[in-house]
Amino acid sequence: MVSNLLQNSKNVDVASESDGRRQRTQRTRQAIIDAARSMVAEGILVPTAQQISDRAGIGIRSFFRHFLDMESLFLAADEQSRKSMEALFIGGDRSGALKERVQRVVEYRAEGYDTHANDICAAKANGWRWELLHKNYQRYQRGLRKDLDDWLPELKTLPQAERDAVDAIASGEMWLRLRDQQELSKQRSIAIVVNLLVGLIPNA
Repeated sequence: MVSNLLQNSKNVDVASESDGRRQRTQRTRQAIIDAARSMVAEGILVPTAQQISDRAGIGIRSFFRHFLDMESLFLAADEQSRKSMEALFIGGDRSGALKERVQRVVEYRAEGYDTHANDICAAKANGWRWELLHKNYQRYQRGLRKDLDDWLPELKTLPQAERDAVDAIASGEMWLRLRDQQELSKQRSIAIVVNLLVGLIPNA
């Protein structure tokens, strides 16, 4: 009986120690991901492993014990940010006349594009190096185009050339050009995108 109790106690200790190691591993891994995401949010679009390790408060060897390379880290960060990013573009009042819906969808997306401007830039900056990250970005774009069809089902009747133009005008890249490269205000940028879309959609 005593030996069984001692053995059970040892088993509990081993299990507890194993759980503790697992939790520390998860905390360190999450700290690395959080550090990478915070740096991108601050505008450091291509942070190095050393910069991320310093921000996370760990050594560079610890970094590479959790992530084999920077691609695997960015994919993990992308996976975690996906739901919050997609949530910003889902919803909104999609009823009413066509022109009203065009105005609302542009305003709605403006919030999401402004919030995730650095994420968009980081995806573009890193996508050329990492194929999976590039494919993830393409998946986001397909989702946005499908969502735009839900806002504006009238788009399905457009010739392909006009539809391609709509997708380009409604894109995050277009928004970033207006806001960053041309340094236009949010309201001015919204007005430009709305006017361009209305000009392409019949009866808008």
